[in-house]
Formats: sequence, structure tokens, C-alpha cells
Amino acid sequence: MAESSESQADVIVVGAGFGGLGAALGLAEAGARVVLCEALRYPGGCASTFQRHGHRFEAGATLFSGFDPGQPFARWIERHRMPVTVTTIDPTVELRTGAFSLAIPPDRDRMLAALAALPGVPEAPLRAFFAYQRQVADALWAVLDDPALLPPWSASMVLRHAARAGHYLPLLTCIGRPLRAVLDRFGLGACEPLRQFLDASLQITVQTSSAEAEAPFALSTLDYYFRGTRHVHGGIGALADAMVDAVRSLGGQVRFSDRVVEAQRDGSLWKVRTRKGSLRAPALVANVLPQALPGLLRRPSPRAEALGRKVEAGWGAAMLYLALPRDAPLRTEAHHLELVDHPELPYIHGNHVFASISGVSEERGPEGRRTVTCSTHVDAAHLRALPEQERGVFLAGVQDAMRATLARRAPELWSSKVLEMTASPRTFERFTLRPGGLVGGVPRRAGLGQYTQLGPFEAEEQLWLVGDSVFPGQSTLATAIGGLRTAEAVLRSTGLRRERRSA
Repeated sequence: MAESSESQADVIVVGAGFGGLGAALGLAEAGARVVLCEALRYPGGCASTFQRHGHRFEAGATLFSGFDPGQPFARWIERHRMPVTVTTIDPTVELRTGAFSLAIPPDRDRMLAALAALPGVPEAPLRAFFAYQRQVADALWAVLDDPALLPPWSASMVLRHAARAGHYLPLLTCIGRPLRAVLDRFGLGACEPLRQFLDASLQITVQTSSAEAEAPFALSTLDYYFRGTRHVHGGIGALADAMVDAVRSLGGQVRFSDRVVEAQRDGSLWKVRTRKGSLRAPALVANVLPQALPGLLRRPSPRAEALGRKVEAGWGAAMLYLALPRDAPLRTEAHHLELVDHPELPYIHGNHVFASISGVSEERGPEGRRTVTCSTHVDAAHLRALPEQERGVFLAGVQDAMRATLARRAPELWSSKVLEMTASPRTFERFTLRPGGLVGGVPRRAGLGQYTQLGPFEAEEQLWLVGDSVFPGQSTLATAIGGLRTAEAVLRSTGLRRERRSA
């Protein structure tokens, strides 16, 4: 389909984050004519690899899952022969607090042994708790590994769920309850080393602490360390680029530096105006925060705005981007450090820092330099409540706290840096166009309200939202799966499915 000042498509996708990429690739695989418009010059959104001062940095410090055989990213890599190299990291993460250091391996049994070896951790209750945790995780990860099990369900999918009913029984005792209540049930509510491990893990997955986290979500995400978690050689941007190439090989268009500025319903079609022209299509998929939708539509969007209020109860991120010499005294392979300065304080605002460090062989900068992306959560509501003139001072204090945590908990890293750059929620808003610089989606705090929207999110007729604010959200894998499920919903509702194509 050649570009023109006004083009016709089957589906227009706004934004090439992993939600938009998953939707575009799923649609293109089904034969739909897709146009994907991205404001930046590269794909990936908050999970991208960008270049500054001759160095390549991960936009966010995080773990990437979905690479085990049969999981979505692995299937795409194999199906489209993507030139993406992934490696297992062992340990997956090293957690350092003021009380202990814990190397978390990519293996459940070894992780349990490491936790049981911490001072003050009772082994029998710990193993009983994690036996229950595994039952919940096995039930829910099966849904992520096979996205067809997610809503909306066909009759055949309902039958498949019915056949698996026994797997879901453990969830009945914890739905609507915080993880802390489950810990109390196993006699582990006062186990401080376990609480520190859980709070650190949950802050980067379900975006809240063990005292508040909805138990099924929390229990399932504790498997993240060993459910297909890999390092993408060269940066997650390599996977995003490969997904772009796959969309194009299937006949789809991907337009970079082409920001969508307006979308309007025009009869049975959506008319989308971009910097480079206009497009029309029966369906529109928006990989944007719900807060951004009224701006695109130039009018209110009640469903999106209601979801946006839930997102605003979450987080922004403060960042430090560092460069290290090739011979810095660190592990030579890529790895992750999770650092807690004061375990008794909330794991936000620089007291908790997650650092992703590139491997020596990746040569991310001049003279083979390595790069490090460090992040911490920032309370979005607190930041909004501050007078404008005070926000910069507050964020500078958060970044100073990050520096102090890095200096105390990872001195070998901090003392080796040869370059430092900062970023804040305002930076994320400017470069990723996310209102308020919000990241991480809806915090999964305890309550039955977490289950009211489990399927694709149709904000208006044939206008679908994807991304970390839409279930399953909250990881690169989850946003891509959400995009794929949205593609299926669009195909069903529009009758666009054609003969399946392969690259």
C-alpha cells in the first residue's frame, strides 16, 4: 500500500510501544492492511533502546520475559526468523538491602534455597507458602503463555477453562485479599527478610507492596524470574526493530516520526490526521495512556477518562543513565541489581533503585563502554500536588537519593561511572508523549475491582486502547499480549480476517 496524502487501511495503530507492535503484528499476520504511526524515530516506547552521546541506553531498567519455547516472543522470533539473540542471566537479579544480599537465580528450587538460607526465615512455612504460590502461578501463567485463554472467550475456550477448573481452585482463597493476608495465613507476616524480598519484587511488577497487592497478581508475578526471562543482546530495541520488520514483511506500513494529531469518527470509518497526511480505517488501535485519548479526539472520552483516573493513582519514574568503562569491576555479562537503602521505608523516591547493566560484549559506547539504566518510582499524585516551581527541587532530591543508594549498595558500579544523565517524569512526557510521564499502568492493589476489565478495552466504537494501562499490562510481555488479544478482538468485530500470512 503506497503512502499518499490520504490512504485507506483496515486498521490504524497509533504508537509503536510493545502494545502497538503486538497489535500490528497480530493484525498483519491475519492479513489485515495495517498502518502503524509512531511519533519517535524508533519503536519500543518506554521499553526501547535510545542513543545519546554515542551510547545506547535502555529507556527503562527492567526484566524482559516471554522467551521460553512456546511463549509469545519466542513464537514470533521463530515464526518470522527474527535476528534477535537472547541469553539467560544467572542470577537473574541480585537484591541488596541494608540487611542482606540475595542472588535470585532463574530456577525456583534454587531461589527457595537462597531465601531459606537468610537469617530469620523459617524454612517449613516458607516452602508451604511457595508451594501455594506455585499453584496460583501455574494457573495464571498458562493464560499468558496461551493468550487465547484470555477474555473474550469463545465456546471452545469456555470448555478449556472448565477442564482446567481444578487449577483455579487455589485462587478462590485469595481473590480480593492483599498478599500480606496470605503471608499471615502461613505464619510469615512478621518475616522481615521475606517481606523485603517481596516488596522489592512487587514494586517493579504489580507496582505496589505486599501489604497492598492483590494476592493472585502478586503470587503469579513472583514467577517472573524464571518464566522465560532473558537478556536481549544489544537492547530490547533489537526486538522492537525485529517486530517492525515482521510487520513490514507482511505488507504493513510502519511510519516513524509521524505523530498522530487528531482522530475523528467519520461515518463507519475512523479518520486520522498525522503530520504526514490523513488515513481512514474501520478500526483504530491506540497504544497511548487513556489520559491522552481526549486530546486526540478533541472531546471527552468517558470510558478512557475513568481508566485514566486509576492510572493516575500510580507512578512516574526518575532515572539515572550511566556509562562505565569496559574494564569496570563488575560481572562481564549483562545483569540487574535491585538496591534498597533503608528497608523499613517505602520502596520509592530513590530508596529503591533497579539498575540494568549491559554486558561487555555489547559495546554500548566508545571504547567498548557499558551502559546502565537506573530507575526509581515517583508517587505521581504527590508530584501533581506540588506547586510547579517545587517539582524540580523534589525530583532533584529523588535523584540525589538514588545516587546515595547506588553509592552505598553498589559502590563498585557508582565509583566506575564516566558519564551520567538524568531523566524525570517530565522527560518521559516529552519523549514518549505519556501525560504526566506516568509509567507502569494501574497498580494492582487488593480489591475485586481489579477483575472488572479483563478483556480488550474498547473505549468507543472500534477504538481500542492497548498498553500497560490495559489488562494484562505491566510488563513488556503483558503489553504485547494485550496488543495481540486486541488484534483478535478487532478481527472478530470487523470481519477483517483473511488467509493467515507468514514472513
